[in-house]
Amino acid sequence: MQWIPFAMVRIAAVFIAGVLLCIYQPDLISFESVTILLLVFMTIYFLARSILRKSPEIKLVSGVLGLTSVFIAGYLNVLLKNESGREDHLLQFNDPIFAYQIKLITPAEEKERSFKRIGLVIKVRTEKGWQSSYAKVALYWPKDQNIVDPDYGDILLIKGQPKVLESAYNPHEFDFKEFLRFKNIYHQQFVKSGEWKLIQKSEDKGLLFYAHRARNWSVAAVKKTISSSRERAIVTALVLGVTDGLDTDLLNAYAASGAMHVLAVSGLHVSIIYGILIFFFKPLGKSNSANWIVAILSLVLLWGYAFLTGLSPSVLRAVMMFTFVAVAKPIGRSTNIYNTLAASAFCLLIYDPYLIMSVGFQLSYLAVLGIVYMQRPIYNLWEAKSAIANWAWQLTCVSIAAQIATFAMGFYYFHQFPVYFMIANLFIIPGSFVVLVGGILLILVSAIPYVSTYLGIAMEWFVRILNEGIFIVEKIPYSLISDVYISATQCYVLFGIVLAGLMLIHFKKIEWMSMIVVGVLLFSFLSWEHLLNDVKKSRWTVYRVQGHTAMEWSEKGHSYFIGDSAIIVDRNNIKFHLLSNRLVNGAMDIDAQTNFNQGTLQIYHRDGKTFLWLYRKLSKLPTKLSIDYLIVSNNSLMSLKMLEEKISFKHLILDSSNSIRYSEKIEKEAVSMKKECHSVLKKGAFVVEL
Repeated sequence: MQWIPFAMVRIAAVFIAGVLLCIYQPDLISFESVTILLLVFMTIYFLARSILRKSPEIKLVSGVLGLTSVFIAGYLNVLLKNESGREDHLLQFNDPIFAYQIKLITPAEEKERSFKRIGLVIKVRTEKGWQSSYAKVALYWPKDQNIVDPDYGDILLIKGQPKVLESAYNPHEFDFKEFLRFKNIYHQQFVKSGEWKLIQKSEDKGLLFYAHRARNWSVAAVKKTISSSRERAIVTALVLGVTDGLDTDLLNAYAASGAMHVLAVSGLHVSIIYGILIFFFKPLGKSNSANWIVAILSLVLLWGYAFLTGLSPSVLRAVMMFTFVAVAKPIGRSTNIYNTLAASAFCLLIYDPYLIMSVGFQLSYLAVLGIVYMQRPIYNLWEAKSAIANWAWQLTCVSIAAQIATFAMGFYYFHQFPVYFMIANLFIIPGSFVVLVGGILLILVSAIPYVSTYLGIAMEWFVRILNEGIFIVEKIPYSLISDVYISATQCYVLFGIVLAGLMLIHFKKIEWMSMIVVGVLLFSFLSWEHLLNDVKKSRWTVYRVQGHTAMEWSEKGHSYFIGDSAIIVDRNNIKFHLLSNRLVNGAMDIDAQTNFNQGTLQIYHRDGKTFLWLYRKLSKLPTKLSIDYLIVSNNSLMSLKMLEEKISFKHLILDSSNSIRYSEKIEKEAVSMKKECHSVLKKGAFVVEL
C-alpha cells in the first residue's frame, strides 16, 4: 500500500468526511465526547508511533489512527465554528427585544428592491435593560435609505426584534434558511425608514476596514470612468466580484452561453493574474532563490488584488488556492499539484468548515481538478498545425476538462447545460483577460484625467462587443439544455461514471468498464423511479407566494396553473417559488390561467375531486353544494358561518393572497366548527396526491 504520494489528499478527504458528518448529524456526539475521543485517538497514535516504530506494520497502524484523528477533528471543528450554541447568542433570548446595537461587517449589496448588509449584534435592549449579545443578522433596507455610506465597523441602533429565519414554505423551494445557516446567520430584519440610526463610527480600523474602503474606492473609480450601466456592471463583476447592477437578460445570456463563471471572481481570474506575474518574473531564472523571490512577489501582488476586492470570500478562496501553488515550487521538488490543492482546501475548511457546502467552493475545486487531470490528455488527442489553431485548441481543452468535471453539479444545482460553451469560451476567456487587466489598470490610473477617460471609453466598447458576442451565442438554436432535474443520488452516480471513465482510460482495465455499465444502469433505474413516483402521479399544490394566489395541478408532465394576473407574468417569483417543484414533478407543459375577471367563484372537477375557489366577496352563495376542497382568496369570505347549510366541504385552504389577520380569524372559526383548515401563510404550501 502506497501512503506517500497523495498524503495531503487523504488528510483533506478524511477531514471533509468528518465535517460533512457533523453538518448533517450535529447531535450525533456531544462536544465533550468528541473532544475526549480526539484526545484518546491522538494519544494512541503517538504511543503507537513510539512503540511500533520498528514494526513493518507501523505505517498502516499509524495511518489508520492518524486519519481517524483527522476525521474526528473535522467533526469537532464544525461544532467549534457553530455560533448558534453560544450562551449569549440571540437564539437563546426568550424575552422580547425592543432594540439592538449592531456592527456592520459587509458592504452594501444591491438587490432588486433593497440593499442588504450583514451585521453583528453586540447589545440588545429587553425589559431588563441593555444586555450583551451575539448574532449575525441579515439586514434589508428600502432603496431610498442611505445605507451605502456607513463604513465597515460602524455601529447602528435599530428598533425592533430580528426575526428568526424560516424554512422554505414550498416543496423543493430553495431553502434560504439553510443557505444562511452555513454562514452562521439565523436572523433577518427588514428595516424601515425611521427605525435605525448611526450611533458610532468605526473604531476598529483594521485590515478589513481598509479593504472595504479600497473596494468602495475601486467601484467608484469604475463608475466614474464607464458611463454605460450594463458594461460597468460587467467590469465590476469581473474585476472586483461586485455583482450589483447585472440585469436578468445579461445573466441569462451568460448562463446560456456557458460564460457565467467569468462574472464571479474565482480561480480563473486569479490564475490570469498569477500567469501574468510568472511571465514577467521569468527573467529572474529558475534557481531556488529566484523561485522564492517570484513566490514572495506573487503572494504580495495576489493578496494586494484580494485586498482591492474587499477580501471577499470567493476571492480569498481563489487566492488561498494559488498561495499554495506559488509556495509549493520553492519548497520542494516532490510536491504535486493534487497535494497542493488538497492543502489549500484543508486550510480553508479549518478556517470555515461550512465552505464545503458552498456551490462556489465545490465548483472551483472540481473545475481546477478537472483541468489539472484532463487538459493535457485531451490536448494530446490532436496536434494543431498553426499557432492560432494551437491557442484555440488549448482554450477548448481547458473548457472541455472543466465541463466534464462540473456538468453533473451544473445539472443538480442549476438544472441546465450550455451546449455551445466551447464557442463562447474561445472569446470570453481571452476577453476576460483583457477586461481583468484593463479594469485593474483603470482603477490604478483613475486619478489621471485624460488617461482614465480614454481607457474607460476603450473598456466600455470592448465589453459591449464582448456582450454582443455572448448574446449571439445565446440566440443560436438549442444553445441551452434547460429544466433538467436530477436528484442528489443521480448527481453522485454521474460523478462515479465520469471517474470510472477516467480510470478506464488511465488503467485500461475492463473492471472500470463494468463500473460504468453499473453506473448507467443505476442512473436509469433512479430516473425510472422518479418517473413513477413523481412525474406520473397527480398532485395538487397551493403555493405560498405572499400576496398572491398560486395553485397548480400536475400530472404526467402537464401543469394546469391558476394564479392572479401578477404572479402569472412574474418570472422571478415563479422561478424562486414554483420552478423547482415543477421540475421534480416533470411539469414541462404549462397551461397558466387567471379567472379573476370571471365572476366571484370557480368550480373545478379533477381526478374525482371537486374544488371550489372563492376569490371575490359573495353577495349570494350557491346552495346544497358538496365539495372536497374549498379555497379562499383575497379575504373573500366574511365568515365560515355564511356557508352553514349551504356548502359542505371536507378541507378548507386559505391561500397566501389573504392577510395574516384574516387567516387567523378564519382559522379560529374553523376550529370552533371542527373543520379542517390549512393556512398557507402559516403552514406553508398545501400539497395532496389525487
